[in-house]
Amino acid sequence: SEAEQSIREGVTFRGTNIIILIIAIFIASLGLNTNSTAVIIGAMLISPLMGPIIGLGLAVGVQDYVLLRKSLRNLLMATLFSVATSTVYFLISPVGQSHSELLARTSPTIYDVLIGFFGGGAGIVAIGSRSKGNVIPGVAIATALMPPLCTVGYGIATWQPHYFLGAMYLFLINSIFICVATFIGVKLMNYQPAPSTDPVRARRIRRIIYIVATVTLLPSIYLTYNMIRQTRFQLNAERFVKEECVFPETQVLASSSSWTPQGRRLTITLIGQTLPKDSLVLALSSKLAAYGLKDTHINIVQGASATPGSMNESELVGSSLSDIYQVSQAAIAVKQNTIDSLRNIVNRLNGA
Repeated sequence: SEAEQSIREGVTFRGTNIIILIIAIFIASLGLNTNSTAVIIGAMLISPLMGPIIGLGLAVGVQDYVLLRKSLRNLLMATLFSVATSTVYFLISPVGQSHSELLARTSPTIYDVLIGFFGGGAGIVAIGSRSKGNVIPGVAIATALMPPLCTVGYGIATWQPHYFLGAMYLFLINSIFICVATFIGVKLMNYQPAPSTDPVRARRIRRIIYIVATVTLLPSIYLTYNMIRQTRFQLNAERFVKEECVFPETQVLASSSSWTPQGRRLTITLIGQTLPKDSLVLALSSKLAAYGLKDTHINIVQGASATPGSMNESELVGSSLSDIYQVSQAAIAVKQNTIDSLRNIVNRLNGA
C-alpha cells in the first residue's frame, strides 16, 4: 500500500539524511545550551529519527525481517551519529552548566511511556490515512527524541553518568513504545504480512518485543512511584508549615523540604521574636504524623541560631534577612524615642 511504501522509504538513512540529522543535533544542542524551546522544537521537526523507529514497528507487524534488520541498523547508526555530534558540541561549547529544564530530564516516568505509546499510535494512524495533516511533526515534538540524545552527549562530554544513563533510558522508552504502538496499529489495520513468513520465528520476535517493552516499562513505574511520594511529601510539608507554624509575634520567612537517601528534612526559617528552639522542635515533631510526615527531621533557623557553617544557601538567606529585620527594628525604636522626646518638648513649650 501507499502508507507502507512511505514507511519503508523513511527507513533509509544515508547521504542527505545523515547531514540533516547532524545539523538537527547541532541545532537541538544549541537550543538546550541556550534554554530556547523554539530552537529545540525546530530541531525536532528537522530530525529524520522517526523513520527507522516506525519502520521497526512495521517490520515486526508484517513479519519482514529484512526491513527489521535494516531499521535496527539505521536506528543504531542514527543514534551513534547523534550522540557523537552532541558530545563534540558540548566538548567545545563555552557554556558548561545544565541550566535547561529539558537537559535536566534524567528521571523518566510512566508518563513518558504513555507519551511515546500514544504518540506512536497517532503517527501510524496518520500515515495510514489519506489526510496526514500535521500529525507526524506533532508526534516528533511530543515524543521529544532529539533532546535525550543531546543530553547523552552532554553527560559524556562533562563526565556525568546520571545525565548519560537517564537520558539514554528516556530515548529507549520513546523509541520502544513508538515501535510497539506502530506494531499494534499495523496489526489492527490489517497490513498484509510478507510472503514466506516463518510462523515460529514471528512468534519468537513478538515475544522478544513484549519482553523488551516490559523490561523497559518496569524502571519507569518505580521512578513514577518515587516521584509521587516526593511530591506528596512536599505538599504535606507545605500544609504542615501553613497550619502549624502560626505564632503571635513570629512569622515563617521561608520553608524548604527535601527527601534524600539520608532521610527526610524540613527546614523552617522564622523572623520576629526568637522562640525556644528545642521546645518548638519537640512541639512540632509531635504533630508530624498527622500530616504524613513521620520520621521527618525538623530544623528551625532563627536569629543567632543560624551560623554560616551550619546552613545551606536558603537558610543563610533567611538568616541575613532576619538580621536586617532586627537592625531595622532597632533603628525604628531609636527614631521613635527621638520623636517622643521632641513631642514632649513641644508640649511643654505650648503649655508655657
